[in-house]
Amino acid sequence: MSEDLFARENVLAVSFSEHSNAYEALNRLKELDAKGEVDVRGAAVVIREEDGKLVTKAEIGDESWEDTAAGGLIGLLVGVLGGPLGIVIGGASGVLVGSLFDEDDDDATESALTDISKSVRVGPPALLGDVLEDSPVAIDAAMANLGGTVLRRSGVDVRAEIAAAEEAQREAKKKARSELREARKKKQKDEVDAKLAALKSKLGRHKEPTAHS
Repeated sequence: MSEDLFARENVLAVSFSEHSNAYEALNRLKELDAKGEVDVRGAAVVIREEDGKLVTKAEIGDESWEDTAAGGLIGLLVGVLGGPLGIVIGGASGVLVGSLFDEDDDDATESALTDISKSVRVGPPALLGDVLEDSPVAIDAAMANLGGTVLRRSGVDVRAEIAAAEEAQREAKKKARSELREARKKKQKDEVDAKLAALKSKLGRHKEPTAHS
């Protein structure tokens, strides 16, 4: 499928009940791409481990997109969803990526990353894909034949949230480093104060009172 004004970039998260179906789904995506029914920029079969991390088991990518703004989106997505922030937003804590945005926004609690993360649960592999499609019909039909449940979110929204998530992680690391430095300074000061206090106490005990006749 040639890119045109009617094609829309979407990020797909497809969950399955059978272990092998995600791999077959990846093949179906490649077939649809070869037929020109969709453009697959990138796709990967991933597994959510018990500790929340994502592991990529198989992947495909369009080399022509590697050096573009869209290139590597699935890799970035796996990195964010499989990291500490992804574990938080995908868990039961209810902490959403939407909180990274304008708190006054009525849609602040809605997040593409949260939805995608929650759809990739511990269990059978899932399929993540970055595609250009004129209509969802072709992919939805192919995934339905494999018992797949398709979640579809705008590629623009996903990229924007990934950028916000990465910025939030950088700020969190900076804050953690700053707090660590302050803690070290306080510990050093407390240690010095304790040593001075012990020294004063020791000197005080050794000081003999002056004798008066």
